[in-house]
Parts: sequence; C-alpha cells; structure tokens
Amino acid sequence: MSRLLLVEDDSALAEALALALGGLGHRLTVAGSGEEALEMLLPGPAPVDLVLLDVMLPGIDGFEVCRRIRARDLVPVILLTARGDAVDVVVGLEGGADDYVVKPVEPRVLDARIKTILRRAAVQPAPPTTVETVGDLTVDRAGMKVFRAGAELRLTATETRLLLEFADHPGQVLTRQALLKRVWDYGFAGDSRLVDAAVARLRAKIEPDPGNPSLLRTVRGLGYRLDVP
Repeated sequence: MSRLLLVEDDSALAEALALALGGLGHRLTVAGSGEEALEMLLPGPAPVDLVLLDVMLPGIDGFEVCRRIRARDLVPVILLTARGDAVDVVVGLEGGADDYVVKPVEPRVLDARIKTILRRAAVQPAPPTTVETVGDLTVDRAGMKVFRAGAELRLTATETRLLLEFADHPGQVLTRQALLKRVWDYGFAGDSRLVDAAVARLRAKIEPDPGNPSLLRTVRGLGYRLDVP
C-alpha cells in the first residue's frame, strides 16, 4: 500500500479524495496548508512515497511548497491545479514537480498517474554495465546515481531516468513523445511540457553552462540529442 500526503485546503475535496484513493489501495495523510505539509516533510526523509499538492493554497502556495520540498527531498510530487494554464504548469514543473493533474480530479486517472510514477521510482535490477561516463559525468546505473568529480549530483528519479535514456542513445534525436513513453511510461499523447521542464532541470544540474548546453542539445521541431565528446 502506497503512502500519500495530500496537501489540500478544501476539506470536502480532501475527504472525497482520501476515501476514493483509499479504496484504490493507497493510504492518505492530509495536510490543510503548505506550512503544515512542510512541517511533516522537511525534518528528515519524507515519511511518504508521494505528495499530491494543490497549487492554490492559503499562505505558502503549492509552487513554493514544491520548491522547498525539492530543495531537501526527492520524493515524487504531483500538482493538483484548477487550471491547465500553460504558465502555471511550466512554473510547477520547473519547480520540481513530476507531473500535474487538472481539477476536477478523476480518482482513477489520478490513481494511474500515481502508480506510474511510483513504478518509475522503484529500484530497477542492475543492467550488465553498471558504471559509465557521459561527458564529465560518471553514471552508476545500478545505484541510479550520477557523479561529477566524485561528488554526487542530486537528481530526481525522473531526471536520472531521462539522462539514462539519452545515454542509451548518444547522438540520436529523441522526440518528446518517445521520451514520454520511455521515461514517463505514458502510452498516450502526454503533455510535452513534462519533457521540456525535465530537460531544463536536468541541464541546470549537469551542464557547465545551462544557458549554452554542450551535452543536451535541442533539435528544433524534433526533440533533444545527447552529444558526448
């Protein structure tokens, strides 16, 4: 049974989601504000497997809560937003969210997203080659860790899987839809903004100059390509 933290100030909605997701095999804890959620999450490793985070919260909004969580912990985050506004979505994804769902939330759709993310985050069996270099990075596939000059980079599970996907196809252009299928495990036409935001976050962590990337190149109109010297 997965452990979820639902951060939602609408008590009626929180109760309904807790009931519905509980019936689908999840155990929910509810926080009514961003401040309460941060008190529960930040003292140490997250006591939950995934966070469902409403964007429109009183006090600290969901975007800021997500940024503070991500600065301390790699626990997966799904944003719950009342609007599918492009700016809201991009701000949330660039703040470190793994995915988003637009309200009103259909519990079975949310359940599918939760299970997909948790399945991706699960430790995978070690492949035959466990350590390799990507530019000036050392990638430990078995441990799902990335290092530069011996120092571990704090990549989320999604960012690590994205880098490994590029490493498996050096010099090849990978389209956004191909990446959604391979990295996010979405077998449908998902939102390409997930890919763009994740690439931007990954570049910020692995590129010497993220504004002028030398590893992850954008191929206009197609997707992205890993250029390894």
